[in-house]
Amino acid sequence: MRTRVLITDPIDPSGTTLLSAHAELITAPDAAPDTIRRLACDADAIIIRSRLPDDIFDAAPRVRAVIIHGTGTDLVPLESATKHAVMVANLPGGNAQSVAEYCVMAMLLLARNQPAIINALRTGTWDDARALGAHAHEIAEMTLGLVGVGEIGKRVAKVCRKGFGMRVLGTQRRLDQLPPDAEPVTLDALLTESDFVVVTCPLTPETNHMFNRHRFAQMKRTAWLINVGRGPVVEEDALIDALLENRIAGAMLDVYEYYRIDPGHPLFGLENVILTPHSAGVTRESRVRMGVLAAQETLRMLSGEKPKNFVNPEVWDAALAR
Repeated sequence: MRTRVLITDPIDPSGTTLLSAHAELITAPDAAPDTIRRLACDADAIIIRSRLPDDIFDAAPRVRAVIIHGTGTDLVPLESATKHAVMVANLPGGNAQSVAEYCVMAMLLLARNQPAIINALRTGTWDDARALGAHAHEIAEMTLGLVGVGEIGKRVAKVCRKGFGMRVLGTQRRLDQLPPDAEPVTLDALLTESDFVVVTCPLTPETNHMFNRHRFAQMKRTAWLINVGRGPVVEEDALIDALLENRIAGAMLDVYEYYRIDPGHPLFGLENVILTPHSAGVTRESRVRMGVLAAQETLRMLSGEKPKNFVNPEVWDAALAR
């Protein structure tokens, strides 16, 4: 039987062309859990951008490799993958430039009060919309706080410090490894001093619900939160309360505590929040890069080689024995 690769979310043709020369491709019509379980049952590998069901490896015993079309390891039930001798790889840095540009866009949109102005112009009068410009700000004299300063954070820090002249603060587990464009500080100091708090850190037991009621109370009432990291780093109920009570000025979110948000979610009813569907890293340029990288890692793993970015390397011997 020919090797089969399930693609749960569309990837760039550069990647599918490379894969199709070596494997049969199965493209999911959607990323719903039942769809993924059904289509994965005969797959040898899965390329994902959406969260896999927790029981996926029981439902799909042939799967030997999972490739995350991005960095989010929380999209895979890792303990189960290791138990079933399934190799997992991700692609750090492939979409970092796209996400960094999203972060800068978010700061500009929020500071310039653009959502309110655009909505007022569509639904009200020219004069009413123009008057909202009185609430806009320049960002040049503001302070940016980066929570997690990896490939994305490095790019954001460079643009904001050298391009806009902003003060840039950074915090992470190893403060001695921050790039030169970010001033190392504790999380407490970052929250009390920053006008923008940009979250790019991974989800770990230590970062889960890092942003809770206590943390929002530490932020300036005029500050904005931007989350492009992982959804569960922010306790959503606490954020909603902070936005409702104007304890912070607003937020722009690309990730959510439960990955997807359904119609009618309380966040949709708030005027001081901008929501996007986990699309910060999705641009034409990043899709080409990521498509090729995902295909190469898939073929590498299926041929019995270690992936370049091995998420669960402890499974290697068991994976070879399958």
